[in-house]
Amino acid sequence: MRRLIALIVIALIGATAYGLSSSSSGIRVNGSTISSPTFLAELRAISTTPNIQCYVTALAPVSFNPGAGGASIAAAGASAWANLRIEGVAITQYVKSRLKFNPSAAQLASAKTSLEAEMTQAALTKQYACPGTSTQALASMPAEMRDSQVLGQAASIYLLSKLNATIPLTVAAAQAYYASHRSNYDTLCVSIALVPMTQVAAFGTAQSGGATVAQLAAQFSIDPSKAKGGAYGCYGPSSNQYTGVRNDVATTALDHFPKTPQIINYNGSTYALYVAPTKRSTTPFASAQGAVLSDIQTSNANSANTVKQDILYQAAIAVDPAFGRWGLNTTGPSVFAPATPSTGDVGSVSALTAASAPSYK
Repeated sequence: MRRLIALIVIALIGATAYGLSSSSSGIRVNGSTISSPTFLAELRAISTTPNIQCYVTALAPVSFNPGAGGASIAAAGASAWANLRIEGVAITQYVKSRLKFNPSAAQLASAKTSLEAEMTQAALTKQYACPGTSTQALASMPAEMRDSQVLGQAASIYLLSKLNATIPLTVAAAQAYYASHRSNYDTLCVSIALVPMTQVAAFGTAQSGGATVAQLAAQFSIDPSKAKGGAYGCYGPSSNQYTGVRNDVATTALDHFPKTPQIINYNGSTYALYVAPTKRSTTPFASAQGAVLSDIQTSNANSANTVKQDILYQAAIAVDPAFGRWGLNTTGPSVFAPATPSTGDVGSVSALTAASAPSYK
């Protein structure tokens, strides 16, 4: 649930490597410190334990692989984990001080189950075949790392429960949401036309002249589906492609291509892609339940994100430069990986050889 609040929108610059050794203070959030040894141990666990790395990468899709040097991790991974840790500590502090929340043993156990389910769902969504279960991944974490994740999850669940805009993650609430947004979960059949850019103007003229979807696809599309009048397939809410298809035809009338196509690259060339809905049919709640839950989670995350940003804006945060740089991006406060020079800016290695080494006199 804390990952729903975070939304993990991270502005990352460069791909340098951070060494896993430091003697400075680590990360401080409102006086609470994550020591360098603790943070480094967590980074090491992520980068060297495939199961942990798989689930963490599903939650924060950046590289957590070891860096180029010994005992190092890619900068993107270090800063991404720093973001998650800072957000977790800040939210935990907020609900403790402002909402007087101290989780019970039962609430922590429930949070652990919720976190494991969230990690599993994230891996399934990304289609990762993690080498072990989320329960095993959590158990493999260093104790302080594991405890902080469970505590942060409990705090986030409690915070979400106090937001007026939050939709409970219950079957009854999901059914009510589905009933009021039923058309968002229609099974969609679509036709496409993949049109060379040189034919876009002619396509538009034929379209304005009243040509049907099938006629336009047969005449202008280069996709094999042209032989079937552009008919491409039907997609229900359980399909991995459903969200993209739904977004593609969201405002398009039935049996019409949109006036403005998507511009895509295909086999090294640029094409105009037109997508038309040809049939909409109601999907039963049982089949749409996964998509409904995902939409509720997104809605809750959007509501919670504003609160999360306020918490981070008000927090006093300091980050060891070895782990990243705390600053503002377009989505709010965040840890950045510092920019590094491109390889084109690095001089020839031959300039540093003994034969051409500079002489200081």
